[in-house]
Formats: sequence, structure tokens, C-alpha cells
Amino acid sequence: MECPKEPLESQCSLSEMDDFDLTRALDKPRLKIERKRSFDERSMSELSTGYSRHDLDMAHSPGSRSFVDTPLSYVRNSFEPHPMVAEAWEALRRSMVFFRGQPVGTIAAYDHASEEVLNYDQVFVRDFVPSALAFLMNGEPDIVKNFLLKTLQLQGWEKRVDRFKLGEGVMPASFKVLHDPVRKTDTIVADFGESAIGRVAPVDSGFWWIILLRAYTKSTGDLTLSETPECQRGIRLILSLCLSEGFDTFPTLLCADGCSMVDRRMGVYGYPIEIQALFFMALRSALSMLKHDEEGREFIEKIVKRLHALSFHMRNYFWLDFQQLNDIYRYKTEEYSHTAVNKFNVMPDSIPDWVFDFMPLRGGYFVGNVSPARMDFRWFSLGNCVAILSSLATPDQSMAIMDLLEHRWEELVGEMPLKICYPCIESHEWRIVTGCDPKNTRWSYHNGGSWPVLLWMLTAACIKTGRPQIARRAIDLIESRLHRDCWPEYYDGKLGRYVGKQARKYQTWSIAGYLVAKMMLEDPSHIGMISLEEDKQMKPVLRRSASWTC
Repeated sequence: MECPKEPLESQCSLSEMDDFDLTRALDKPRLKIERKRSFDERSMSELSTGYSRHDLDMAHSPGSRSFVDTPLSYVRNSFEPHPMVAEAWEALRRSMVFFRGQPVGTIAAYDHASEEVLNYDQVFVRDFVPSALAFLMNGEPDIVKNFLLKTLQLQGWEKRVDRFKLGEGVMPASFKVLHDPVRKTDTIVADFGESAIGRVAPVDSGFWWIILLRAYTKSTGDLTLSETPECQRGIRLILSLCLSEGFDTFPTLLCADGCSMVDRRMGVYGYPIEIQALFFMALRSALSMLKHDEEGREFIEKIVKRLHALSFHMRNYFWLDFQQLNDIYRYKTEEYSHTAVNKFNVMPDSIPDWVFDFMPLRGGYFVGNVSPARMDFRWFSLGNCVAILSSLATPDQSMAIMDLLEHRWEELVGEMPLKICYPCIESHEWRIVTGCDPKNTRWSYHNGGSWPVLLWMLTAACIKTGRPQIARRAIDLIESRLHRDCWPEYYDGKLGRYVGKQARKYQTWSIAGYLVAKMMLEDPSHIGMISLEEDKQMKPVLRRSASWTC
């Protein structure tokens, strides 16, 4: 959820504009192509948690629809759904936004009890992703297609913050549909970060758009959308922002604070794990959709080179397990030349005390950030789950992340899945890092708060690694409280016991995240939409001990 903003300016609006061929794209016939599952069938068949062969082989046919509000997966699997499911679908449909009679997204929250709407009545790109997946899994792809096309059109707008013009490929953080009942017209206003607190452009929006386009294609078998000249150009514009040459010495993306889900000042500036994992997943998704024409081949070549460099960098320098922690603890500093072991000059004394007790003998995770003389040891859930889904994490690393979750269940899950980060920052560090942010106090909001939306990513990661029992345990916790608490945005407290002090009720992505998790667990073939198998051509991770002797 983006930070509350000032009222949107109507300097860029979409009312009488021609949709430059996008309306024609909507009318193109959909190709009926059998969806190929991208998860490893062999590993799925070895699950020992009760999936039948029928469940694993069942993939819904493209374009199929459900009965009224009954999810298609429940009709297909012929069992009684949890009472929360029907109410969740009702709430999700109530959040739908229409433009000229067509559904184009879902608002962030439908909380009538709140006096201030702020920007919760807008359609956010990142927030819509779980809603989109829920509709796709339920055989309702039209709203997803409309959303992809509408945000693609918004990408083409001129974007300015004061006198500075943003890059052409920047996707909006959000948009709002304004209905004029007198003139009977609909107008769209978009925010590209110029209205956000801190005026930060959403780096993750473009990545989520590419990932969602692939999910739509995998779910429906409709190749005509991703292959349109407009979508191909949109992908290239996003990638051109990320693959341009500069002064960088690392393959990771340099980002400002507040450019992703953690959209307030939280010390994630630099090379945050969330952005790097989404970047990796977007690159791989784009690689599968770009045409091999003259323009496409140029980007394909750049993507392949970047993926090799990025995977090596992340798997070596961001990965932390017991052995690696011990190595860092023994680092020498101020090393010079290419033979340096401590390549980022991380000071061993900067290792926080908590991480020594937190790290189990079996388990590991990608740390929050790595840059010169700085390593952020905090755990960030979204980045680690996406690392598993995109295969940025090797199979061994993926299993280690799940081992850590099981070992540190109370800290990372507690009574409400899932901690956005761990641990919180407090006292003097909180004042320095957040600037005394009253919303990000300890164990609240982005500062160690518990976010139900993360359930769908956790469930997908559990299924991919063959640990669905972990997802079931998390879903049981969700079902014990979320509906009773009116689907809040986040929970506060060390265990996630209390509804967040400023949390909106009927938060759409909390609702959609639950539905997606349930549907994936009951039909694991859905994971093919948002999971990428390991690329065998990627160079295997090299342990540092091996590189020291080279």
C-alpha cells in the first residue's frame, strides 16, 4: 500500500483519448493453447502431504469461468470450502473498479468506517497483483487483461516531478477512475510518484507488470496480448530503465528508500533484496515473452548477460547461513586488490547481536541489503519468497529459507502471517533510520508488522519447495482471525497479535492474498503462473572458499 498522498492533480487524464490500438487488442481472438506448468512435476509428485495424483495433474482450462461466486477450484475439487471463502470473494468483487463499463482493477481498501479515504480508493499496481491472480485462478481473465492494457497506456504519459521529467518506461504507482454522472464520462488520473510522500517513483511497478503479463499468458494460453507491438514496447521501455549502462560496478539495481512495498523511510536504500528479487524475476519473465526480432534480440542479449551476473552476485554476496555468518565474523578489513576476501569491506563489529542467536545451524536467507561497508542483516519476507519463486535462490538455498522459517516460526510468523521484516528497529536507531516516523514504530507497519497479503507468496514458496504443510499451518492462523477482524491491512506486535493501529479494514490485497493461497494449496498447478524453474544454463553458485584459491 502506497503512503497516503495529497490529492491527485488532473494534469494527466484519460477521458476522450483514443486508446491507440489497445481497444483493438481487446477485441483480438484469444488463442486456445494448453497451458504448460512451469513447476517441477517430479518434486510435486513426491510431496507426502496428501495431494492426490488427480490434484497434481488437474490444470484448469483457459478461459473457463466459475458458478456465480463459487470459486472454480472448489467446483473442480468437489469439496466444501471454508466459510471465509465466499465472503472473501464477495468482498473482492465489491472492490472492483470500472472504466467505461469494463473492470480495470480493484481499489486498495473498502473501509467505510474510516473518515479519511486518502489514496486507498485507488488501484495500485502492486496491490492488484494478488487480486489479478485470484481472478486468473478462478477463470476470469478479462479484468486482468483490461488492467494490463490500461496501465500500459498510462506508461506512455509524460511524467514530471517539478521540472524533472521521469523516464519513459516508468509505470504508475496507482490510478483512480473519476466518474462524472452529469456528463456521463469516466476519467483516469494516475500517480507516478509525484504525489507520494517523499516523491519517490515506484521501481517495483514495472517489474510486477511484466510478472503479471507472464502470469496472464501462462494461465490463459493467450499469446496475442504479450505479442502485441504495444506490450513488446512496454516491456522494452521498462527494461531500458534497468539495463542502461552507468557507473555501477554491481549488477544489482541502486534504489532510493520507499520505492517498493516498504514505501516509507526504513533504511532500505541502496540495493534492497525485494527490488533485486523482483528485478531477477521480471528479467526472466521478459525473456520468455520478448520476440526474437531485431529490437527484441538486442534486449534478450542484455538480459542473458545480466541474469548471469545478477544470479552470481546475489547467491554469493547476499546469502547468509551459519557458515557464512561465521566467515563474516572472522573477516579482515581494509583489504586491497582482487585477492580481497571481504570484497565490500564489511566491518565484523557491525554484525548485530540478534543475528547470532537468530541463525540456526540449518537454514539461511538473503539479507536485506549489501553495499560498500554496509550489510543489512534484516530478514525481508517478500524478497526471500520471490527469490524462491524466481529461482534466484538455488534449490539448496530455497530449502534453507524454508528451514529457517520452520526454525524461527514464532519470530517470523507468530500468531499472524507474515512479518514483513525481522527484527524491528527501535529507540535511537529508529529515530535515525526512520526520521521518527510515527507510523513505523517498533513492531508496526513496515517496521516488523505482520502483513496477511504475504500469505500467498509464502504458500507459493512452500508448494514449490515441497513444504505445503507450512502453508497449511499459516492458513489456519489466518482463518482463525482475519475475517473476524474485518480483513485488516496489517497487524502489530512482536507476535502479530493486534490489529495495526492505523490499519485499514477490508484491505483488498489481504482478501485476495488469502484466496490465492487457498486456491494454490488446493490446486498446486496454479503455481505455474508465478513460478519459474531453475535455468540449467545458469552457472552454479560458487562457494567463496572455492574462489579464494583461484
